[in-house]
Amino acid sequence: MEPGERLMEMQLAQKLGVSRTPIREAIRKLELEGLVIMIPRKGAEVAHITEKDMRDVLEVRCTLEELAVALACKNVTPERIMDLRAANKSAIVSKDVVNIVDADVQFHDTIYAMTDNDRLIQIINKLREQMYRYRLEYVKDARTHSILINEHNDIIQKLADKDVEGAKMFMRQHIRNQEKGIIRLLHK
Repeated sequence: MEPGERLMEMQLAQKLGVSRTPIREAIRKLELEGLVIMIPRKGAEVAHITEKDMRDVLEVRCTLEELAVALACKNVTPERIMDLRAANKSAIVSKDVVNIVDADVQFHDTIYAMTDNDRLIQIINKLREQMYRYRLEYVKDARTHSILINEHNDIIQKLADKDVEGAKMFMRQHIRNQEKGIIRLLHK
């Protein structure tokens, strides 16, 4: 272990009031997920977003989300539609980027719960941190907020109608718009 790594782990452990072991494990997990890179004699550094990494993650996310809305259409209830609308309303009223992203996460988590497919939810959860990172980048651009809300409304309507193909189409567009928005930011 490099001296920089050890120092960083000790500082984080002290700040959080835990031993170095969970800090070390968390950093290793972040490194395996491609969110952190280890720099010799310095420690961990947040990995830069690359277009390739983003496309890879969103390509997988798109396929999983399309499957999720297709399965959710079979299990949709008026209560779940109300939950989706509530999450979307939270995003509308918030001006804080983190709150908007959290409302977006809640929106998608409600859809995942409707799938009644534990394996799908487990796979999606393994991508959660990487998806969160891209959501956050996308929502930093205030112009995307109304697009996000409108896309959610379209998805809600297709779920309420139990329109599998329509829900998949709108979900695909939702993810593609996120990809385009992030690419736009990367090229600035």
